[in-house]
Amino acid sequence: MRISLPDRLSAAFRGVLAPGAVDGSPGWSPTPALRRALVVTLALLVAAVLTGRVDLVVLATPFAVGTSAALLRRPRGLPVVRVGAAEGVDPLAGTNPVAGTNSGNGASPAGAGDLVEGADLHVLVDVRADAAAYDVALVQREQPPWLRDRTRARTLAAAVPAGAGTRFTLTGQLARWGRYVVPPVRVRAAACDALLTCAPVASDSLAVRVFPRTEPFAADEAMPNAAGLVGVHRSRRFGEGGELAGIRQFAPGDRLRRIDWRASLRTGELHVAQTLSDRDAELVLVLDVLHEAGRSEGIDGAPSVLDTTVRAAAGIAQHYLGRGDRVRLLEYGGRNRALRVGSGRHFVAALEWLLAIRAGEGPHDPAAGIFARQILPQQALLVVLTPLLDRRSVALLARLARSGRTVLAVDTLPDSARPDRENPWTPVAFGLWRLERRNTVAQLLEHGVPTVTWAGAGSLDQALRDVSRRAAAPR
Repeated sequence: MRISLPDRLSAAFRGVLAPGAVDGSPGWSPTPALRRALVVTLALLVAAVLTGRVDLVVLATPFAVGTSAALLRRPRGLPVVRVGAAEGVDPLAGTNPVAGTNSGNGASPAGAGDLVEGADLHVLVDVRADAAAYDVALVQREQPPWLRDRTRARTLAAAVPAGAGTRFTLTGQLARWGRYVVPPVRVRAAACDALLTCAPVASDSLAVRVFPRTEPFAADEAMPNAAGLVGVHRSRRFGEGGELAGIRQFAPGDRLRRIDWRASLRTGELHVAQTLSDRDAELVLVLDVLHEAGRSEGIDGAPSVLDTTVRAAAGIAQHYLGRGDRVRLLEYGGRNRALRVGSGRHFVAALEWLLAIRAGEGPHDPAAGIFARQILPQQALLVVLTPLLDRRSVALLARLARSGRTVLAVDTLPDSARPDRENPWTPVAFGLWRLERRNTVAQLLEHGVPTVTWAGAGSLDQALRDVSRRAAAPR
């Protein structure tokens, strides 16, 4: 008895043996399991034809039927992969959900919301199948250095139902502030009882803005010079306010509610209570980023000069903007950027500006242009965040002090900063440099520029108290 192989089954088997040649399934290739099933089926059928044994056909039938039934459920297209962020952190109000999803494959990167360093970033990966289910979908991703992985499994796997999707969650801690891009994740799927597998499908990248964590800061001392119209700082000018300045005789234009009746009855003439006006002030933050020193170890490790500068600037700006003062930021470095003066919601713009800061020198004088006299108001408080690593920074502080402005220097050099190269003379040279730096700080104090080390809350209280007394003293 001779048995011939059906033409339809033979054609189907020949088609799936070629990678990517499955009809209606571009991008899908046969797995070794499919090849083994086809080879066993064809070998048994050929042997049955040559020998005329029916039992070989019975043995080949389960392989042929099972493989054919599985291939009838083959997918028609590749998986659709979408990525997004589960939640973000609003720098003004704490944790806040955002809808940070982007479109499918091939689209441009989309924002994943605004987060703060130290927070957890939850990246959602949605894998969707067409009319055919996937036996398993494997999600592989790269590990960027700025994201500390909290997902234990390196590769995530799960089944994907037909016409539906499966969500994978990748969790990591944001180690440092800055603008980053989450690398695309790659998804491979297996279908038809693991007889077919698709080529890796890459998702879109995900843009992430990580704002610096504002260190606790609270300055209890008033501004040395409050020159605005309204605000919370006590001024030396008479006007509407809550601080009593004295009692004087009534004059035309005085409000009746200001009449002091006890003094009026005692003297027989009308007297009014005179108060000091409450005014706002302007704060100018100058960020010295000519040089970077120290190694940035993330939010929980040792900071670098740039880390301390950015976090301190964010904390100081948040404090004074929350009190209604006007704040502007200037970059003293290679690019000489400037952020216009603003108040209130200006804090968000200040954080955006801080994310783009870079350390380094430029071909031009860093003090030219934006540090002209007409740009820096005479009554403004100048807070210079500097590591005092460059003589030009010291000269800038001295020049600003000689111009009659109120200047306060904040030392941003971390204690962990050490020379990059070590030799037997390094400890001695480093000690001499430290002594010279202390002499520089003492000379700045003689010029009227106090220098304090940034340490969070209350860092500037004593220095602000001193400059306030100096500004109020008669000249």
